[in-house]
Amino acid sequence: MSLNRRDFMKLGLGACLLPAVGCSRAEAVVSEEMYVFGTLVAVDVLSRDSEGARAAIADVSHTFTRQNRDWHAWKSGALGDLNRALAAGRAHEVDPTLLPLLHEVRDLARASGGLFNPAIGKLVGLWGFHHDEMPVGAPPHAAAVAELVAAAPSMDDLLFDGTHVSSRNPDVQIDLGGHAKGVALNQALDRLAALGYGNALVNLGGNLAVSGTRGDRPWRIGVRHPQGEGAIASVEVSGRMAVVTSGTYERYRQDGDRRYPHIIDPRSGQPATHVVSATVLHPDAARADVAATALVVAGAEAWPEVARSLGVRDIMIVDEAGRVQLTPGMAAKVQFAGRPASVKTVEIT
Repeated sequence: MSLNRRDFMKLGLGACLLPAVGCSRAEAVVSEEMYVFGTLVAVDVLSRDSEGARAAIADVSHTFTRQNRDWHAWKSGALGDLNRALAAGRAHEVDPTLLPLLHEVRDLARASGGLFNPAIGKLVGLWGFHHDEMPVGAPPHAAAVAELVAAAPSMDDLLFDGTHVSSRNPDVQIDLGGHAKGVALNQALDRLAALGYGNALVNLGGNLAVSGTRGDRPWRIGVRHPQGEGAIASVEVSGRMAVVTSGTYERYRQDGDRRYPHIIDPRSGQPATHVVSATVLHPDAARADVAATALVVAGAEAWPEVARSLGVRDIMIVDEAGRVQLTPGMAAKVQFAGRPASVKTVEIT
């Protein structure tokens, strides 16, 4: 599958690289695109050696393919094998590359107050969001949703014995959506830097992370408008920084004229609806990924407390009425493409 840069917006992704100048004559941006993690992935590397840069990007691409296999919740791979063992009530020896992710998401789930909950894979599946294609038709029966909510699956139900993992709750099924892409972004930039490419941008379906600069200028990133065409805003970032957006517009269940977003509130088992997008800037792309999801679930009133708990401070929230809330740190960085319905600055103390 081949898509060009214009297709980023058509796909409804959270952010994209905007045109910029400033590369020195001795350097050029080497770009490659691939389709993995069920989305378009693009890698840009600033280099004087285009052949070497393409080899480095190919190295990263191979890693993405392996991660997509190993971290997929239901297909054959490390996480899928663990989920099948948990469903059967068995302890399972976990792949050494997966084990630290399980510990990390457990800690982040705790910090989010359970609003980010990777253990609700059964709920995600019940709503039909385990398929590559977006589901259609009526939502699941309320009784089935209520039963899984009452079971209260949690990452704290997991039992770790060295490399073996089991669960005391049979309804725990782990879905690393909302975390795995952030980890992949971190590891991609680490690998590129280890290969000598410290000025790079990686775009995983609209979730981006950058290192260094684009020549003598920052990387300029557009944040997609969650309720219209094009970008709602742009930010300029440099050094090591992720720009991650979660939104209820990205993926949904269509039932006639009704859309049910794919981000599920673990407290109710229902899709989150009041916040349509949350954009987070943070040096750790995995933390930014988790935070963006948790802030959508938290809603337009409660998100500052969750942001504080997760240790993120540069945030933009857009609610269902198109109103924008910004932290002071984000307000200092963002440039709006148009005029939002309203803009409010919110302190996180």
